[in-house]
Amino acid sequence: MIESLRKELLEMKRRDLELRSELLRSGELFDGYHPRLEAIHRAHAERLAAILDEHGWPGRSLVGDDGAEAAWLVVQHAIGDPALQRRARDLLGEAVRRGEAEPWSWACLDDRIRTFEGRPQRYGTQFDWDDDGTLSPLPIEDPERVDQRRAELGLESLDQRVRAMRERAAREGERPPADREARQRRFEAWLREVGWRRAERVSPAP
Repeated sequence: MIESLRKELLEMKRRDLELRSELLRSGELFDGYHPRLEAIHRAHAERLAAILDEHGWPGRSLVGDDGAEAAWLVVQHAIGDPALQRRARDLLGEAVRRGEAEPWSWACLDDRIRTFEGRPQRYGTQFDWDDDGTLSPLPIEDPERVDQRRAELGLESLDQRVRAMRERAAREGERPPADREARQRRFEAWLREVGWRRAERVSPAP
């Protein structure tokens, strides 16, 4: 185990969650992607990319269980770097097969990438506000078997997760956006800007 790397990853996780808590207390967390949060996510993503270059995925043998989970949180939040998240998904999948990481961590990252790419998720780990103003899972591929897939990873049922997510949102004061359509337009523009979606081609004038 490389203790210095483990401590570095845990410190990155601490800073990330500490800032999230600060923005939650100030009421700024849910008003778009806060610039301070984006900045820390980008800085951590850059450092994680260097760690992957040197070590591959930092699994439990290298950084312990808590260090490996911290690495997952860093990459899960590296939403402004599609290439890094896709690369990490492959490396994390290999680590899972070697017993170096938890299967649920790969599933969460895969779901996040799929939703950003505009595809249905497979495990129901990604949520957003629906048209009725209710926090709900984003579209799921083959939803009839989602609980089976979740059980294979040791996750609770989707219904249980939905209840937990809604209870946390209520506890933290999270509310649906006042203008969901405007928020969605901003989100789609951001997805294109950072490279998750291709910009729509404009047909030339006749």
